Formats: sequence, structure tokens, C-alpha cells
Amino acid sequence: MKSRFASALAALFSTLALTTSCAAHQHDLVDLQVVDRDNGRVLEILHRNGRAYVAGEPGHRYAVMMQNKVGERVMAVLSVDGVNAVTGETANPYQGGYVLGPYERAEINGWRKSMSEVAQFVFSAPEASYATRTGRPQNVGVIGIAVFRERAPVYVPPPPVYRDDRYDYGRKAQAPSAMNEADAMAQRRAPEAAASAGAMKRSDGGYAERERSEDYASELGTGHGQREWSQVGSTEFERRSSRPDEVVELQYDTYEHLVDRGVIRQPRQWPREQPRAFAGFVPDP
Repeated sequence: MKSRFASALAALFSTLALTTSCAAHQHDLVDLQVVDRDNGRVLEILHRNGRAYVAGEPGHRYAVMMQNKVGERVMAVLSVDGVNAVTGETANPYQGGYVLGPYERAEINGWRKSMSEVAQFVFSAPEASYATRTGRPQNVGVIGIAVFRERAPVYVPPPPVYRDDRYDYGRKAQAPSAMNEADAMAQRRAPEAAASAGAMKRSDGGYAERERSEDYASELGTGHGQREWSQVGSTEFERRSSRPDEVVELQYDTYEHLVDRGVIRQPRQWPREQPRAFAGFVPDP
């Protein structure tokens, strides 16, 4: 597979005191959480039919929390409502994203406007969401990350150096055969590289064309809120694989709509006994 370098942003990481004990959306590489910034709560993650949901409060600001669980750098390409939160493009796993150091946690508070500023994530009506206002309402109501491991540097040993007094004609005759062997190995690996490139193309299109399986849309979207300071730096990151090593998704909606969809189950209401005008004698108070 041809090596590809991705321009990425190294996020400033901050520790957030979690005010609830709800668990993150557990995965192998990066855990994903949503924090209501107006009340400090980590939103409880609910599961139904293999999907994960959180209930947001209209008008509240929120942050996306990403926790790297491994002892190596990873890249997380963040999609909010189907829009890349860094570039503003229609989200694709092979775009730029946030690079998380080993075991680091990043708090992403908004749409990246510059290297020092974001526009706050705000729960809003779907028609007021940034995605809808920019003509892309199809994926309003979902937050996702595509996670990539980093390719380890490959050490290439230098070619052997022969001293003149030991470099005889026998060794000169062997040198071309060593080079031919290397060329043959490269030719044997060429089909593998071509296959990887083909897989990259197919997986790219498959992700971009994937449709939402929900029968009806979310009643909540993410608006383009006020700007605030959020300093980041730039770095280079080479993906180890042409496909994401992990994809995490969280769907969000209003509490009431999640109840209607059966995601949040209300406690059973036992029927009350019918009232009667004459129930019996007067008891002591």
C-alpha cells in the first residue's frame, strides 16, 4: 500500500472532572463521550439494536470527549452531522483530524475555525444545524469518529561497505545477484500493494455512500455557536492502514423523541383504582 501522509491537528488536551459515573462508548482504541457544557454532565449512553444514543438538551453547548486507550498515537477524524469538524467538508475517513497522544484525552468544543478558535457545538433544531444550513441535512443527529493507528517508521539498513583490500572479484560478482534478489522481492510485493490500493478506493466510496438506517430523522442537530479560544498545533501523521482501524458512532436526539422511538423506556405506570364517592366509614386521621 502506498504510504499516505495526512495533515492533522494535535489537540490541546485537558482533564475534565466527570460529574457522573456513566461509562463511555467502550471501544478498543478510542472511547467517545458527549459532555453537556452548561450543566457539566456526561450524557448517559443508551443502547438499542446495536446502536448507541445520548439525549441532548436544545440550546445547550456540548463538547465531544475522545480518550485514547492505547500507548501510541492515533488519529481521530471527527464527524458531526456528517460534516468534518475540522475542515467543514462532507465527512470522509481519509480527511484530516485530531491526533491523540498515548492515553491522552481531548475535549473538542466546536467547529474548527482556525488554529486558535472554534465555533461552539450547540444542540439546536435540525433546520438550524450547521449541516442543514450548508445544504447537507442527510446525517443530522449523529457524531462519529474514524480512528487510525500510526504507521511505525521502517528502518532501512545502509548497504554494506567493502574495503578496497578485501573487495575481490568474487564479491563483485555477487553484488549484482543481491540487487536482483531485492528487485524480485519488490516485484512479488507489487500485487499486494495494488490490492491494498484497490481496497482503499472501494472502502472510501462505501463509507461516503452509506445511508442512515433510521426510519425518521433526529429532532436535534448541532448549530454553529459563538466563537471561543481553542489553541492547537499541526503535525504529520501516516496512517498504518488504508481503512479505519475503528469507527465509533453516537446518535443524539431530544429526550422526548428518544422515548417515542423506544430508546428510553419509561417506568410502567400501574393503573390507579377508580375513585368512588362512598368508599366506606371515616377512618382516624
